[in-house]
Amino acid sequence: MTPAPYVGRFAPSPTGPLHQGSLVAALASWLDARAAAGRWLVRMEDLDRPRCTQDAADTILRQLEAYGLAWAGEVLYQSTRDDAYATALDALRSQGAAFACTCTRSQLAHAPRNAEGEIVYPGTCRLRTAPAGAHHAWRVRVEEVSTHFVDRIHGALRQDLAHEVGDFVVKRADGLFAYQLAVVVDDAFQGITHVVRGADLLWNTPRQLYLQRLLGLPTPIHAHVPLVTNAVGQKLSKQTLAPALPERGRRQVLADALSALGHPPPADLIGASAAELLAWASAHWQIKNVPRHPIIAKPRP
Repeated sequence: MTPAPYVGRFAPSPTGPLHQGSLVAALASWLDARAAAGRWLVRMEDLDRPRCTQDAADTILRQLEAYGLAWAGEVLYQSTRDDAYATALDALRSQGAAFACTCTRSQLAHAPRNAEGEIVYPGTCRLRTAPAGAHHAWRVRVEEVSTHFVDRIHGALRQDLAHEVGDFVVKRADGLFAYQLAVVVDDAFQGITHVVRGADLLWNTPRQLYLQRLLGLPTPIHAHVPLVTNAVGQKLSKQTLAPALPERGRRQVLADALSALGHPPPADLIGASAAELLAWASAHWQIKNVPRHPIIAKPRP
Protein backbone atom coordinates (compact mmCIF):
# COMPACT_ATOMS: atom_id res chain seq x y z
CA MET A 1 0.00 0.00 0.00
CA THR A 2 1.44 3.37 -1.00
CA PRO A 3 1.76 5.70 2.03
CA ALA A 4 -0.16 8.97 1.99
CA PRO A 5 1.82 12.01 0.86
CA TYR A 6 3.47 13.80 3.77
CA VAL A 7 1.40 16.62 5.31
CA GLY A 8 2.80 18.41 8.36
CA ARG A 9 1.68 21.43 10.32
CA PHE A 10 2.73 24.13 12.77
CA ALA A 11 -0.01 25.18 15.17
CA PRO A 12 0.88 28.12 17.41
CA SER A 13 -1.47 29.79 19.87
CA PRO A 14 -1.78 33.48 18.92
CA THR A 15 -1.38 34.91 22.41
CA GLY A 16 1.81 36.77 21.48
CA PRO A 17 4.70 36.75 19.00
CA LEU A 18 6.91 33.76 18.26
CA HIS A 19 10.06 33.42 20.38
CA GLN A 20 13.19 31.31 20.03
CA GLY A 21 11.49 28.20 21.41
CA SER A 22 8.62 28.58 18.95
CA LEU A 23 11.12 28.87 16.11
CA VAL A 24 12.81 25.59 17.06
CA ALA A 25 9.46 23.75 16.86
CA ALA A 26 8.39 25.50 13.66
CA LEU A 27 11.75 24.94 11.98
CA ALA A 28 11.80 21.23 12.85
CA SER A 29 8.30 20.75 11.47
CA TRP A 30 9.09 22.76 8.32
CA LEU A 31 12.35 20.93 7.65
CA ASP A 32 10.78 17.51 8.19
CA ALA A 33 8.11 18.34 5.61
CA ARG A 34 10.68 19.74 3.17
CA ALA A 35 12.92 16.69 3.50
CA ALA A 36 9.93 14.47 2.63
CA ALA A 37 8.87 16.72 -0.30
CA GLY A 38 5.62 17.21 1.60
CA ARG A 39 3.21 20.02 2.39
CA TRP A 40 3.53 22.19 5.50
CA LEU A 41 0.43 23.87 6.87
CA VAL A 42 -0.13 26.54 9.50
CA ARG A 43 -3.05 26.35 11.93
CA MET A 44 -3.89 28.96 14.55
CA GLU A 45 -4.88 27.33 17.82
CA ASP A 46 -7.05 30.24 18.89
CA LEU A 47 -9.56 28.21 20.89
CA ASP A 48 -9.04 30.34 24.00
CA ARG A 49 -10.78 33.46 22.68
CA PRO A 50 -10.08 35.65 25.74
CA ARG A 51 -6.30 35.13 25.37
CA CYS A 52 -5.89 35.01 21.58
CA THR A 53 -5.90 38.01 19.24
CA GLN A 54 -5.88 38.55 15.49
CA ASP A 55 -2.98 40.98 15.93
CA ALA A 56 -0.89 38.18 17.47
CA ALA A 57 -1.87 35.80 14.65
CA ASP A 58 -0.88 38.37 12.04
CA THR A 59 2.44 38.94 13.80
CA ILE A 60 3.18 35.20 13.86
CA LEU A 61 2.51 34.92 10.13
CA ARG A 62 4.79 37.88 9.42
CA GLN A 63 7.53 36.29 11.55
CA LEU A 64 7.30 32.97 9.71
CA GLU A 65 7.58 34.78 6.39
CA ALA A 66 10.52 36.88 7.62
CA TYR A 67 12.40 33.73 8.69
CA GLY A 68 11.75 32.02 5.35
CA LEU A 69 9.25 29.43 6.58
CA ALA A 70 6.64 29.43 3.82
CA TRP A 71 3.45 27.43 4.28
CA ALA A 72 0.99 25.87 1.84
CA GLY A 73 -2.66 26.79 1.45
CA GLU A 74 -4.81 28.93 3.72
CA VAL A 75 -4.26 29.27 7.46
CA LEU A 76 -6.89 27.37 9.46
CA TYR A 77 -8.29 29.20 12.51
CA GLN A 78 -9.71 26.92 15.19
CA SER A 79 -12.06 29.71 16.32
CA THR A 80 -14.05 29.03 13.13
CA ARG A 81 -14.40 25.29 13.75
CA ASP A 82 -16.86 24.98 16.66
CA ASP A 83 -19.45 23.16 14.52
CA ALA A 84 -16.94 20.42 13.69
CA TYR A 85 -15.95 20.03 17.34
CA ALA A 86 -19.60 19.92 18.41
CA THR A 87 -20.23 17.12 15.91
CA ALA A 88 -17.30 15.15 17.36
CA LEU A 89 -18.57 15.69 20.90
CA ASP A 90 -22.03 14.48 19.85
CA ALA A 91 -20.40 11.34 18.43
CA LEU A 92 -18.65 10.71 21.75
CA ARG A 93 -21.85 11.26 23.70
CA SER A 94 -23.83 8.95 21.41
CA GLN A 95 -21.51 6.05 22.24
CA GLY A 96 -21.54 6.79 25.96
CA ALA A 97 -17.91 7.91 25.89
CA ALA A 98 -18.47 11.42 27.29
CA PHE A 99 -20.19 12.67 30.43
CA ALA A 100 -21.06 16.00 32.03
CA CYS A 101 -18.77 17.07 34.88
CA THR A 102 -19.70 19.72 37.43
CA CYS A 103 -16.42 19.55 39.37
CA THR A 104 -14.76 22.89 40.02
CA ARG A 105 -11.03 23.55 40.30
CA SER A 106 -11.34 23.99 44.05
CA GLN A 107 -13.10 20.63 44.36
CA LEU A 108 -10.23 18.95 42.49
CA ALA A 109 -7.46 20.83 44.30
CA HIS A 110 -6.56 17.81 46.44
CA ALA A 111 -6.80 15.19 43.68
CA PRO A 112 -3.59 13.27 42.91
CA ARG A 113 -1.25 14.60 40.24
CA ASN A 114 0.81 12.81 37.61
CA ALA A 115 4.50 13.21 36.75
CA GLU A 116 3.70 16.28 34.61
CA GLY A 117 1.91 17.96 37.52
CA GLU A 118 -1.55 17.51 35.99
CA ILE A 119 -4.57 16.51 38.07
CA VAL A 120 -5.51 12.84 37.67
CA TYR A 121 -9.29 13.06 37.55
CA PRO A 122 -10.75 10.86 40.32
CA GLY A 123 -13.95 9.97 38.43
CA THR A 124 -16.22 12.03 40.66
CA CYS A 125 -18.93 12.70 38.05
CA ARG A 126 -18.61 9.72 35.74
CA LEU A 127 -21.52 7.84 37.35
CA ARG A 128 -23.65 10.91 38.11
CA THR A 129 -26.22 12.78 36.05
CA ALA A 130 -25.62 16.50 36.07
CA PRO A 131 -28.65 18.47 37.36
CA ALA A 132 -30.62 20.22 34.62
CA GLY A 133 -29.11 23.60 33.88
CA ALA A 134 -26.01 22.95 35.97
CA HIS A 135 -22.77 24.60 34.83
CA HIS A 136 -20.62 21.73 33.55
CA ALA A 137 -17.74 20.62 31.38
CA TRP A 138 -17.66 17.50 29.22
CA ARG A 139 -15.12 14.77 29.90
CA VAL A 140 -14.17 11.65 27.95
CA ARG A 141 -14.64 8.43 29.87
CA VAL A 142 -11.24 6.68 29.90
CA GLU A 143 -11.37 2.92 30.08
CA GLU A 144 -8.70 0.68 31.62
CA VAL A 145 -6.31 0.59 28.71
CA SER A 146 -2.58 1.04 28.32
CA THR A 147 -1.71 3.29 25.37
CA HIS A 148 1.43 2.41 23.42
CA PHE A 149 2.95 4.63 20.74
CA VAL A 150 6.24 5.18 18.98
CA ASP A 151 7.78 8.63 18.80
CA ARG A 152 10.34 9.14 16.03
CA ILE A 153 12.72 10.79 18.50
CA HIS A 154 11.89 9.23 21.87
CA GLY A 155 11.17 5.69 20.68
CA ALA A 156 8.56 3.30 22.11
CA LEU A 157 6.47 4.79 24.93
CA ARG A 158 3.41 3.82 26.93
CA GLN A 159 0.99 5.46 29.31
CA ASP A 160 -1.71 4.01 31.55
CA LEU A 161 -4.20 6.69 30.61
CA ALA A 162 -6.83 5.78 33.22
CA HIS A 163 -4.39 5.95 36.14
CA GLU A 164 -2.01 8.65 34.91
CA VAL A 165 -4.58 11.08 33.47
CA GLY A 166 -8.10 9.84 34.09
CA ASP A 167 -11.22 11.14 32.35
CA PHE A 168 -10.13 14.31 30.55
CA VAL A 169 -11.94 17.46 29.44
CA VAL A 170 -13.03 17.89 25.81
CA LYS A 171 -15.30 20.90 26.35
CA ARG A 172 -14.71 23.37 29.12
CA ALA A 173 -17.31 24.64 31.56
CA ASP A 174 -17.05 28.10 29.96
CA GLY A 175 -18.28 26.64 26.67
CA LEU A 176 -14.92 26.58 24.87
CA PHE A 177 -13.78 23.34 23.27
CA ALA A 178 -10.59 21.85 24.67
CA TYR A 179 -7.31 21.45 22.80
CA GLN A 180 -7.38 17.64 22.97
CA LEU A 181 -10.60 17.35 20.97
CA ALA A 182 -9.87 20.19 18.55
CA VAL A 183 -6.43 18.94 17.60
CA VAL A 184 -7.60 15.45 16.58
CA VAL A 185 -10.58 16.79 14.64
CA ASP A 186 -8.42 19.30 12.77
CA ASP A 187 -5.54 16.91 12.10
CA ALA A 188 -8.04 14.59 10.41
CA PHE A 189 -9.74 17.45 8.56
CA GLN A 190 -6.43 18.72 7.17
CA GLY A 191 -5.08 15.25 6.35
CA ILE A 192 -2.09 15.60 8.68
CA THR A 193 0.21 12.58 8.41
CA HIS A 194 3.13 13.78 10.55
CA VAL A 195 3.17 15.89 13.71
CA VAL A 196 6.49 17.46 14.74
CA ARG A 197 6.11 19.61 17.85
CA GLY A 198 7.68 20.49 21.21
CA ALA A 199 8.39 17.88 23.88
CA ASP A 200 6.04 19.66 26.29
CA LEU A 201 3.21 18.03 24.30
CA LEU A 202 4.69 14.51 24.35
CA TRP A 203 2.32 13.17 27.00
CA ASN A 204 -0.71 14.75 25.33
CA THR A 205 -0.25 12.14 22.61
CA PRO A 206 -1.97 9.21 24.41
CA ARG A 207 -5.11 11.31 24.96
CA GLN A 208 -5.19 12.19 21.29
CA LEU A 209 -4.65 8.57 20.25
CA TYR A 210 -7.52 7.55 22.51
CA LEU A 211 -9.85 10.13 20.95
CA GLN A 212 -8.79 9.13 17.44
CA ARG A 213 -9.74 5.53 18.19
CA LEU A 214 -13.12 6.53 19.63
CA LEU A 215 -13.90 8.80 16.67
CA GLY A 216 -12.50 6.50 13.98
CA LEU A 217 -9.92 9.09 12.90
CA PRO A 218 -6.45 8.41 11.46
CA THR A 219 -3.39 8.68 13.69
CA PRO A 220 -0.46 10.82 12.51
CA ILE A 221 3.17 9.85 13.10
CA HIS A 222 4.68 11.88 15.95
CA ALA A 223 8.04 13.41 16.79
CA HIS A 224 8.67 15.67 19.78
CA VAL A 225 11.65 18.02 19.65
CA PRO A 226 13.56 19.56 22.58
CA LEU A 227 12.36 22.67 24.34
CA VAL A 228 14.37 25.85 24.65
CA THR A 229 14.78 27.07 28.22
CA ASN A 230 15.72 30.36 29.80
CA ALA A 231 18.68 30.89 32.12
CA VAL A 232 16.87 29.34 35.11
CA GLY A 233 15.67 26.29 33.20
CA GLN A 234 12.10 27.41 32.48
CA LYS A 235 10.56 26.64 29.11
CA LEU A 236 10.54 29.74 26.93
CA SER A 237 6.97 30.98 26.72
CA LYS A 238 4.85 34.09 26.95
CA GLN A 239 4.35 33.31 30.65
CA THR A 240 8.13 33.37 31.26
CA LEU A 241 8.41 36.63 29.29
CA ALA A 242 10.36 35.14 26.40
CA PRO A 243 11.44 37.90 24.00
CA ALA A 244 10.01 37.95 20.49
CA LEU A 245 12.17 36.76 17.61
CA PRO A 246 14.46 39.60 16.57
CA GLU A 247 13.94 41.33 13.25
CA ARG A 248 17.70 41.57 12.72
CA GLY A 249 20.34 38.86 12.94
CA ARG A 250 18.00 36.18 11.61
CA ARG A 251 20.90 34.16 10.23
CA GLN A 252 22.38 33.65 13.72
CA VAL A 253 18.98 32.90 15.26
CA LEU A 254 18.39 30.21 12.62
CA ALA A 255 21.88 28.79 13.17
CA ASP A 256 21.20 28.55 16.92
CA ALA A 257 17.86 26.82 16.28
CA LEU A 258 19.52 24.32 13.92
CA SER A 259 22.19 23.59 16.52
CA ALA A 260 19.50 22.97 19.14
CA LEU A 261 17.99 20.44 16.72
CA GLY A 262 21.28 18.58 16.29
CA HIS A 263 22.08 20.14 12.92
CA PRO A 264 24.81 22.73 13.53
CA PRO A 265 25.71 24.47 10.27
CA PRO A 266 29.22 23.61 9.00
CA ALA A 267 32.08 26.09 9.16
CA ASP A 268 31.89 26.81 5.44
CA LEU A 269 28.43 28.34 5.99
CA ILE A 270 29.74 31.02 8.35
CA GLY A 271 28.50 34.27 6.89
CA ALA A 272 25.90 32.53 4.73
CA SER A 273 22.48 34.13 4.38
CA ALA A 274 19.39 32.85 6.17
CA ALA A 275 18.09 31.48 2.85
CA GLU A 276 21.35 29.57 2.29
CA LEU A 277 21.16 28.12 5.81
CA LEU A 278 17.61 26.90 5.20
CA ALA A 279 18.61 25.37 1.87
CA TRP A 280 21.49 23.51 3.53
CA ALA A 281 19.27 22.34 6.40
CA SER A 282 16.56 21.13 4.01
CA ALA A 283 19.10 18.99 2.16
CA HIS A 284 20.70 17.57 5.33
CA TRP A 285 17.75 17.15 7.71
CA GLN A 286 17.74 13.83 9.60
CA ILE A 287 15.22 13.33 12.42
CA LYS A 288 17.63 10.80 14.01
CA ASN A 289 20.07 13.65 14.69
CA VAL A 290 17.60 15.56 16.87
CA PRO A 291 18.59 15.23 20.56
CA ARG A 292 16.42 12.84 22.53
CA HIS A 293 16.49 14.86 25.74
CA PRO A 294 13.23 16.82 26.13
CA ILE A 295 15.03 19.96 27.32
CA ILE A 296 18.50 20.67 26.03
CA ALA A 297 18.63 24.01 24.32
CA LYS A 298 19.36 27.36 25.87
CA PRO A 299 19.15 30.70 24.06
CA ARG A 300 22.19 32.76 23.37
CA PRO A 301 22.70 35.64 25.80
